[in-house]
Amino acid sequence: MYTTLILVQTLNGLQFGIILFLIAAGLTLVFGVMDFINLAHGVQYMIGAYFAFAFTTWTGNFGLGLLLALPAALVFGLLLEAVVFRHLYDKDHLEQVLATFGIILFLNQGVKVIWGSSPLFVPVPEFLQGSIQLMEGFFYPVYRLAIIGAGLGVAALLYVLVNYTRAGMLVRAGATNAKMVSALGVDIRRLFMIVFGFGAMLAGFAGAMVAPILSVEPGMGDNLLILAFVVIVIGGIGSIRGAFLAALIIGLVDTLGRTFAGDVLRLFLDPGAASTIGRAVAPMLIYILMAAVLFFRPAGLFPVKR
Repeated sequence: MYTTLILVQTLNGLQFGIILFLIAAGLTLVFGVMDFINLAHGVQYMIGAYFAFAFTTWTGNFGLGLLLALPAALVFGLLLEAVVFRHLYDKDHLEQVLATFGIILFLNQGVKVIWGSSPLFVPVPEFLQGSIQLMEGFFYPVYRLAIIGAGLGVAALLYVLVNYTRAGMLVRAGATNAKMVSALGVDIRRLFMIVFGFGAMLAGFAGAMVAPILSVEPGMGDNLLILAFVVIVIGGIGSIRGAFLAALIIGLVDTLGRTFAGDVLRLFLDPGAASTIGRAVAPMLIYILMAAVLFFRPAGLFPVKR
C-alpha cells in the first residue's frame, strides 16, 4: 500500500511539474530574450482554462475545444502584447511589475464579469476517462497520464524548435545579446512579438489541459506564477532545458514533500511533533531548494551561456 502511494504521488509530482514547465517555458523565454518581467503570465494560464471551458461548452467536444483554445490564447497574448506590453519593453523593471500587476487585477475582474465568480468545470473527455492499471494493484487516471504525455511532447518539440531551427537560433541569440541581433538586421520587435505570443499560447495550453481536473476560477494562475518564477531561478533564466528539469524537480519535491515530510520526520521525532513540523516545513521545501541553488549556483542549474 505504501509503495503504491509513493508511485501515485510520484506521477502526481511529474504531472504537476509538466504543468509548471508549460507555464515557465514561455515565461523564461520572455524574460531571457526580452528582459521583461511579466507578472500577468499566470493570467494567460487562467485565460487558457476559460477558453477551454467556453469552446468545449460551445462545441460539446473537449478535443475541438482545445484546438480552438490554443489559437485563441495565442491571439489574446498577441493582443496584450500590442496594446500594453509593447510599450513597457524600454521601461525599468519596477514599471513593468506595476503595469503587469494591474493587468492581473483587470483580467481577474474581467473573467468575473463574463463568466461569473463561481468555479466552472470541464468534463474529462470520454475516451480519456477512467484509470489504467500500470502494475498489479496500481491504477492511475488516464487523463493525468495524457497530460504527462502531452507535456513531454511539447518539451521535445520546443527542444527541436529552439536548437535546430532558424527561429530558435534567433531566440537563443536574442537571449544572449538582443542589441547585437537587432544590429545585424533582425526585426527585434517582431521577434519579441513572436516569443511573447508563443509563451502566451504555452501558458494557455497548460490552463486548457488542467481544466478537466481542476476548477476554472478567477485568480487560478496567481499561485502558479510564483512557482514559475522559482522554476526560472532554479533552472536558469532563458534556458528551456533548465526550465524543464527544474519544473520536474519542483513538482516532485512539492508533491512528495507535502505527502511524506511528516513520515520522514517521524524517524527522528515523536509522531505529534513530526506531524506538526512536517505540515509547516512541507510548503517551504521548494523555497529552501531555491535558496540552496542561489547560494551554490547563482545563475541557476543550467544558465544560458553568454
